[in-house]
Formats: sequence, structure tokens, C-alpha cells
Amino acid sequence: MIIGFMEAFYKFLDHTADVMFVAKAPTLKELFEQCALATEETMVDVSKVKQKVTEKILVEEKTIEQLLFSFLDELVFFKDYKQLMFSKFEIEVIDNPGKCELKCVATGEKLDMTRHDPKVDVKAVTMHLFKVEQVKEAWKAQVILDI
Repeated sequence: MIIGFMEAFYKFLDHTADVMFVAKAPTLKELFEQCALATEETMVDVSKVKQKVTEKILVEEKTIEQLLFSFLDELVFFKDYKQLMFSKFEIEVIDNPGKCELKCVATGEKLDMTRHDPKVDVKAVTMHLFKVEQVKEAWKAQVILDI
């Protein structure tokens, strides 16, 4: 039996004062990666972020939705606190009832205003319209970033 192949992706949607995106991927790991890339791409041109520094990000929450929210919030924290932007994510997601875990090695470098083509400053991830759901043979997320 051949199962159709779906490529992971993210795309930006029109939204008033914030940035909204949806991401879809065949696995949770790839969904989290696409959401991370979309969050970083909101702030800079990810293709210009060199892979010089690695940071380990560990998150534990009760649900997959809370796990993704906290993970994206960590990326905003690294941007604010350490001026780090990431362009590569090695992610492991463990989805157990009542306890979900994320282990991530994020690779990137310090924000370079001249080389990274800064776009907008993400202040926070919002819970407004935030969702993660399994659809057919894939996972889908909808995220709004406060800018």
C-alpha cells in the first residue's frame, strides 16, 4: 500500500497588527521545525543566518499545543536575551498522555543587523487562535506572533 507523501511547509497569512502563519507537516518533529523557521523568518532572513552557535532547548508541558507554544516562546526569549537567531533545528518530540517533551538543538548566530535583513521584532507568541491539530495523515498548526 502506498501512502501519499506530503511535504512540510509554512506560509504567512494576512492578519491585522500581528503576524499569523499556518504550518503543516507529516510529523510532529517537522511541524515544530516549520513553526520555528516561520518564527525566525518573521524577524530575519533565515537563509542569511550562519550556523555558528548551538543552544539546547528543553521543554516539558501537558499537551502538544502547550509544548509548541512554550518552544516558540523560548525562541523569542533567545532573541531578546542573547540576540541569537537560529536557522537549523534538530528536534525530538515525545507525545505521551499528560506529559509532552521537546528536545531541540538550535543552531544559528548572534543577530547581525547588516547581514540578516531584520524584518519585524516579535514581542511574544499569543494564545489567540493558537492551535495544533492532527489532520488526516499530517499535523497542522496556526500561530499568531505579537509584533
